[in-house]
Amino acid sequence: MTNVRTFIFTVAVFAMGLVAQPGRAEIVANKIKIGVLNDQSSLFADITGRGSVTAAELAVDDFRSSNPNNKLSIEIIAADHQNKADVGTLIARRWKDVDKVDAVVDVPQSAVALALNELFRDSSVAFLPSSAATPDLTGRVCSPNTIQWVIDTWADGGDSWFFLTADFVFGHSLEGEAKRVIEANGGKVIGSARHPLNSADFSSFLLTAQASNAKVIGLANVGGDTINSIKQAAEFGVGRDGKQKVAALFMFIDDVHALGLKSAQGLLLTTAFYWDLNDSTRAWSKRFAAKNRGKMPSMDQAGVYSTVLAYLRAAVSINSTDGRTVVAEMKRLPFQDPLFSNSKIRADGRVIHDLYLARVKTPTQSRGPWDYYEIVSTLPAEEAFRPIEQGDCTMLKTAR
Repeated sequence: MTNVRTFIFTVAVFAMGLVAQPGRAEIVANKIKIGVLNDQSSLFADITGRGSVTAAELAVDDFRSSNPNNKLSIEIIAADHQNKADVGTLIARRWKDVDKVDAVVDVPQSAVALALNELFRDSSVAFLPSSAATPDLTGRVCSPNTIQWVIDTWADGGDSWFFLTADFVFGHSLEGEAKRVIEANGGKVIGSARHPLNSADFSSFLLTAQASNAKVIGLANVGGDTINSIKQAAEFGVGRDGKQKVAALFMFIDDVHALGLKSAQGLLLTTAFYWDLNDSTRAWSKRFAAKNRGKMPSMDQAGVYSTVLAYLRAAVSINSTDGRTVVAEMKRLPFQDPLFSNSKIRADGRVIHDLYLARVKTPTQSRGPWDYYEIVSTLPAEEAFRPIEQGDCTMLKTAR
């Protein structure tokens, strides 16, 4: 149990700027424009989507409340990247060149995030992909314009595993990092099966996983793919004999809600945020739910709120919207984040904060809608993320 617990706890977390380029020296026309770019119609729509726009708007409201004398005009715009790098790049390029967007936030889907990371690298746009999970954003392709907020796919663990992996950058990264650490800890990965993104039928993949006799079937996927995998695994009787178990490596509260507690009870997962964690998270989440059809926020939506709030504070602090300059100020400013405990922005652009091991409650333990998690333990911020010296961030080497 210890090895599996350790793996599930840390698997979801695999999961200083250079000389500033010429940019806008001040906030032009006393106006800031922020673009929320995400999936609003498919796989990630529930965990980001319109809810992320609501989170960004709440951040603007709270910034204005805490700065009543500031007359800054703040505009939030949004678009659907459809989980396609080419579509996301077209939107982002228009935002950069025509709409003069100052910052882009959210951006689930690692391939889209990696493409935009390069697009914005030498621009005046701050790139704040709070929902992207590839660790490369603060590793080998780190950028002085980029900060990554919520969680990534850096991992630890051990045991006997077979992976069901979503066939795109995120899934490959999740499986690859998990395999590296499983083997480093003396475990073994027997095999894997890659499925198309947004699949409906997992029967052939699950039969292959069952036949492998691996002790754990690891789901290196997300959102609707994770939900369908778990549902169909139950239909196939996976885990019923105690010889195999399913481990969802990247799961959100919306996934638990869709599955229902009867199906999800007992699952262990790692989360960076839970709406019912403390008084601060409860108060903010109830405000969010009132604007989001009663649905509590995912950790990605909470990340959008925190990202936008931190960006606005930094931009006003230095009276600039130049992306590289504001990102450097975000790293410099100490801040007390209302939703993520013990937050700090590192020089490589990785935001570190506490993470939580949660167990999904049984139907009888739940007190009502969205009361889904029992927090088992806390992983401190300094231990939860990849050490900065292991990320191979090139701009840090240049700075030295």
